[in-house]
Amino acid sequence: MFESLSDKLNGAFARMTGKGRLSEKDIDKALREVRLALLEADVDFKVTRTFVRVVKERASDENLFASLTPGQSVVRIVNEELVNILGGDTEGLSRGENPPTVIMVVGLQGVGKTTSAAKLARWLGENDESVAIAACDLRRPAAIEQLVTLGDELGVQVYREDPQESTPLKVAKNAVKEAGRNNIHYLILDTSGRIAIDDELMHELEEIRDAVNPVETLLVVDAMTGQDAVRSGTEFQERIGLSGIIMTKMDGDARGGAALSMRSVTGVPIKFIGVSERLNGLEQYHPDRMASRILGMGDVQTLIEKAEEQFDTEQAAVLEQKMRSQGFDLNDMLQQLQTFKKMGGMASVLGMIPGMGSVKGRMDPKNMDEGRITKVEAMIHSMTPGERANPKLINGSRRKRIADGSGTTASDVNQLLGQFRQMQKMMKKISSGKGRRAVMSMLEGR
Repeated sequence: MFESLSDKLNGAFARMTGKGRLSEKDIDKALREVRLALLEADVDFKVTRTFVRVVKERASDENLFASLTPGQSVVRIVNEELVNILGGDTEGLSRGENPPTVIMVVGLQGVGKTTSAAKLARWLGENDESVAIAACDLRRPAAIEQLVTLGDELGVQVYREDPQESTPLKVAKNAVKEAGRNNIHYLILDTSGRIAIDDELMHELEEIRDAVNPVETLLVVDAMTGQDAVRSGTEFQERIGLSGIIMTKMDGDARGGAALSMRSVTGVPIKFIGVSERLNGLEQYHPDRMASRILGMGDVQTLIEKAEEQFDTEQAAVLEQKMRSQGFDLNDMLQQLQTFKKMGGMASVLGMIPGMGSVKGRMDPKNMDEGRITKVEAMIHSMTPGERANPKLINGSRRKRIADGSGTTASDVNQLLGQFRQMQKMMKKISSGKGRRAVMSMLEGR
């Protein structure tokens, strides 16, 4: 989402860091570029104005003009102030003294509210919490069915009542009683939405809020709607009172200024971000990590956490042994690609590696999407066990059979085999002592 903003900020900083000394004129020129980049990214103009003013004041107060590394110092200040406008400290979910802790999820139609409620249930379940969801959106029967389907997929209980015989308020109150009887830690209320904010919606939400006294009231907003998301956040905060925000579609290609403006304008912290359509596509929001991504510094901590979620110690030991014995084959390649896909795909991972954000922007999207990985999976699945273990067996007739079986072409199969050979060479280098030292040096910044 922040590729364009990141490129422009990095361009401005690159011109500064290349200089030995900076004048006040150099700082002013760079900050003009920063201001334009933020405005073009759809950041609120008041937030932008304050941000640039504070950075300029700090640069002057710290006497950077006499510094030996003024460019790096400006980047440090920008990073610190960017963290401030993005929210400062990470804010987690509160928990009530007695179960259930009620989380009321609110938002307009089309922002991904129901899916976000299910994603949140999954996230809580992964943290060893018992969770249930209540289907309080009775205006849309399809939303109830969607929630039940998602609940079945997650193994999460969904409380529902007949839309013709009940009301959202009754569903919420009865769901709280049911969760209490079952000693459920967290109860998520998926409330009604509208195309636009109206008094009927607000009155309904106010009734539910007053009746069940939620510990958390989370607003779901679409990051791709820009300042419209900020405006809806302000209105919900004034009428309902919010404890946090979930921003969806943070993996989109919009300008992303809503994320930078939301906390400053609404005063409400962002607590989660949606980074994919999948049920595991919800991340806890860390302002410092987001600032690092925007400035092209990567997000190694989130990358490590994603890897640990998919990491299997036994599989890793087997893979290491194969690398040492040069026995890495197409079965191993398939396994690694599937793990990679679960981590969010190449675009997501590259954005978290320091210095790789700009590389991601220059790569062909066709080589980074899940469709490409799915095609590779289909080709490998079309091979015999012998061919996967020993790709050298694959001749012209076998290529044609594999291509026909996977709905691809012989050229696609050739490309896959070429990529496998490159991966095999890379694994061989990494397994050597010299390769490991090179990787460690890269990770440590040496």
